[in-house]
Amino acid sequence: MGSFSPEPWLPRPLSPLGLVLAAALLLLVLCLRARRTRRPGEPPLIKGWLPYFGEALKLQKDPLGFMTTLQKQYGDVFTLFLGGNYITFILDPFQYQSVVKNQKLSFQMFSSKFLVRVFSVKKMMTYHDLNDKIHTSYQLLRGKHLDTLLENTMQALKQVFEPQLLKTTSWDTEYLLTFCSSVIFEMTFTAIHGNVLAGDRKTFITELRDDFFKFDGKFTHLASGIPIELLGNIKSIRTKLIKQLTTENLAKLQGWSEVVQMRQDILEKYYTPKDPEIGAHHLGLLWASVSNTVPTMFWTMYYLLRHPEAMAVLRDEIDHLLQSTGQKKGPGFSIHLTREQLDSLVYLESTILEVLRLCSFSGVFRVVQEDLTLHLESQDCCLRKGDFIGIFPPVLHYDPEIFEAPEEFRFDRFTESGKKKTTFFKRGKKLKYYHMPFGFGVSKCPGRFLAIIEIKQLLVVFLTYFDLEIIDDKPLELNYNRFLFGIQYPDSDVLFRYKVKS
Repeated sequence: MGSFSPEPWLPRPLSPLGLVLAAALLLLVLCLRARRTRRPGEPPLIKGWLPYFGEALKLQKDPLGFMTTLQKQYGDVFTLFLGGNYITFILDPFQYQSVVKNQKLSFQMFSSKFLVRVFSVKKMMTYHDLNDKIHTSYQLLRGKHLDTLLENTMQALKQVFEPQLLKTTSWDTEYLLTFCSSVIFEMTFTAIHGNVLAGDRKTFITELRDDFFKFDGKFTHLASGIPIELLGNIKSIRTKLIKQLTTENLAKLQGWSEVVQMRQDILEKYYTPKDPEIGAHHLGLLWASVSNTVPTMFWTMYYLLRHPEAMAVLRDEIDHLLQSTGQKKGPGFSIHLTREQLDSLVYLESTILEVLRLCSFSGVFRVVQEDLTLHLESQDCCLRKGDFIGIFPPVLHYDPEIFEAPEEFRFDRFTESGKKKTTFFKRGKKLKYYHMPFGFGVSKCPGRFLAIIEIKQLLVVFLTYFDLEIIDDKPLELNYNRFLFGIQYPDSDVLFRYKVKS
């Protein structure tokens, strides 16, 4: 994930006139900043003519087309002026390692600013050891700890499906994105943060979910540094979400996951029990757990519904695994698959990887901490302190030299002779980096294992228990409102229908 604007500095609250004056002053500063000229040794500089925005609007309209055009014109290294900042992009996958290894390119500076802007987590800017300790909690999202989360998510799935969905013996019609959003949010929140003990659980989850997605809808605006006062009622919605995840309200939930418990223990050493910033930390964890899993699940279902031959292969693979483990589908949730068994479903995993390849438009970014020369295989590249350096994986994911017919959905693209395929080439050389929806290095998404396991569980349940059909069989496009920030949402929703298999 990345962000492109100076830190919000506006005092709070400001009058409407104050906001106008502050915006005018900010625009003046950014216009002066845009007068930069290229120095000897620096990459080609593309500034655009728009103050502050630079080339951002062109990039958002057609990210892949715009970047590949620049690549043909300027080569694999160039600097773009975007949203008030200068970002030097490196597009050659064989040069990525130069970014990973360089200690003068900081991800922590980048992430700390991001947390302030989006979630109002401020203490990370001054307490760097807090950042390190929070980072250690991510170990609870992998390995044997993932097995516990797997059990939590399966129990959460039962709560979601058994009361209603498994009684759907006649066709029920829903919008696919709305359906995936509802299921993913409830399953993930319950598995990670726990169960609601009192009151109307469904009402609580529904209200929390609706507020969450309103907040998420303005995520890119917040990440880019737009003052939250300019975003309607998002400030009050964020405050409400944070309050629901404070220590006092978390205590009302039963069954915290290990990762929530560990984070809470760490936070209590840096904050007073009633400090709302604890809730801001937990909101960040919830966002990281849900925001990209929802569109990934949507696109996986969408492509399977439109490619019945792929769905048939996946159903057969799942059925074969169930038979080999002596399991039969009965009333309710009668099947149980371990993480190792889920990981053995190679066509299921390939399908998810293919969706991520097609729909992930994340960027990978670092902050240049001091003026330096980056030594690349093809050239030396001078970088300025305070700039960003970025990698844009979609150029890699859509490279026809690496992936044949890259614009097509091929569910078995990451399989070979019935096994997982992990070897891909460019210019006759084996690629270390060929699939990067989750970033790389220290910035690699720590929740990627949980996201994948959740999607695998859901697909196994859907394909085992339900008949599924698409109604709006129309081609969808990616909505690039979240470009450079993860998996893109569709430009519209589609209707589908489902019923329990007889």
